[in-house]
Amino acid sequence: MDNITDFVPNIAVLLNITPDHLDRYEYSFQNYVNSKFNIIKNQTVNDDFIYFDDSEVILEEFKNRKILPGKRGISINHKVKEGGYLEDGQLVSNYKGLSFKQNYADLPIKGPHNAVNSLASVLIAQAVCLSEEKIKEGLLSFTNAPHRLEQVAVIDEVAYVNDSKATNVDSVFYALGSFSQPIILIAGGVDKGNDYSQIEDLVRQKVKGLIVLGPKYEKLRDYFKDIVPELFITQDIQDAVNQAKVWAAPGDVVLLSPACASFDLFKNYEDRGDQFKAAVHNLTV
Repeated sequence: MDNITDFVPNIAVLLNITPDHLDRYEYSFQNYVNSKFNIIKNQTVNDDFIYFDDSEVILEEFKNRKILPGKRGISINHKVKEGGYLEDGQLVSNYKGLSFKQNYADLPIKGPHNAVNSLASVLIAQAVCLSEEKIKEGLLSFTNAPHRLEQVAVIDEVAYVNDSKATNVDSVFYALGSFSQPIILIAGGVDKGNDYSQIEDLVRQKVKGLIVLGPKYEKLRDYFKDIVPELFITQDIQDAVNQAKVWAAPGDVVLLSPACASFDLFKNYEDRGDQFKAAVHNLTV
């Protein structure tokens, strides 16, 4: 995004903007927003711009931009004039004379964030005039990428979920919102200027124990020490998983969703996720 000069996408998608990588943007959120909006820098009204209509940051930024390409909104809270929305558990979309409906519960991916992602995909497909049949075929056969809310195993009726790709607070917000069960959260790593207030309410409601993983644990510890019932600090992924097993009761979820980069203890987020999966499988050895 930072380096866009002449690139013109015929279809651009912008779903959310929350503080991340602020160390690269002089710790200015507006600088980060400006970078994201470079995606429509060279678009015209004949190009498609698909955006999340429930994002206050995006809607506020619209006020500062007089010229915008053809907009197609997505909402999970209310209907939009032309675009996609979630209604009575169904994905609904209308664009270019094409209509689409699909029960969201039938899709292989879960969570409110994936409803938004699915609606974006439907609108993109309609923009290039794919049929409802083809769109449903794609959605129903989709396999989620590793390290994105990836269920690793169910051991003693406890689900172990790898969400190592969640390297910012916004991703953790959606991960926590994807489960109704009590959660043991494993988080931590290289902080990129995180604001944990975004997940505070969800942590209060859902997290029965927080395991902070990484050598620089102070910020997470200090923010949540009076919020979570249980707190454990470690620099070893196997220790983290072992402690989660101690706390977990049948029906709970052990969720690795770090909110941070991985470079303190791991090569990258894939390595972190792979080591988490190995540690989980070690529980059954």
